[in-house]
Amino acid sequence: MDRNAVRRAWEEVAETYAERRDPDGSDAALIDDLLAELPSDPAVLDVGCGDGARTLANLPPDSAGLDVSRRGLDLAAETIPDARLVHGEMTALPFSAGRFDAVTAYHAVFHVERERHPEAYAEFARVLRPGGRLLLTLSGGRFETVRRGWMGGRMFFSTPGRDRTLDQLRAAGFVDIETTTATDPLGSSTEFAFATLDPARSMDAEST
Repeated sequence: MDRNAVRRAWEEVAETYAERRDPDGSDAALIDDLLAELPSDPAVLDVGCGDGARTLANLPPDSAGLDVSRRGLDLAAETIPDARLVHGEMTALPFSAGRFDAVTAYHAVFHVERERHPEAYAEFARVLRPGGRLLLTLSGGRFETVRRGWMGGRMFFSTPGRDRTLDQLRAAGFVDIETTTATDPLGSSTEFAFATLDPARSMDAEST
């Protein structure tokens, strides 16, 4: 599926996904660990925020949420009225360099073609301040497929595998990568990664 087809697929399933997923769980609790490492009043971006109940709602007020689905953002506006919601794609984030102290990306990157994952990680690095933190889902398998019947519609999933993903994060400038396992919104165990943008990295390293 190309990016427009993925966007349309999310428009179709956004409400069903919001209804079926559990807003609580141990992956949501990981946000507390992230926030404990950040400065007071941090600037945080949630990539692939969807309806916002699982991740964005647990971030500080005025955090930014980005999603490719306008319907998902409409739902997020109802759930977190104080959040700054932006329609866009993670491979071309509409934010200036060094804007955020942290980026979260829960169950999001694997809906982008795996050949473009490095673009997403480069964008995460670009908008983070040096030393900024990243918390994201770490897919274990290597696959590319369209799951028909997913949430009553269909959805695209694509991942190069765990080791390749870790290599891509390092290539984008992330260091001190640590992994942990938590339950995802649909009740399955999922691996997550915490990473730090190399403090020695220039904020515009990826924009040159």
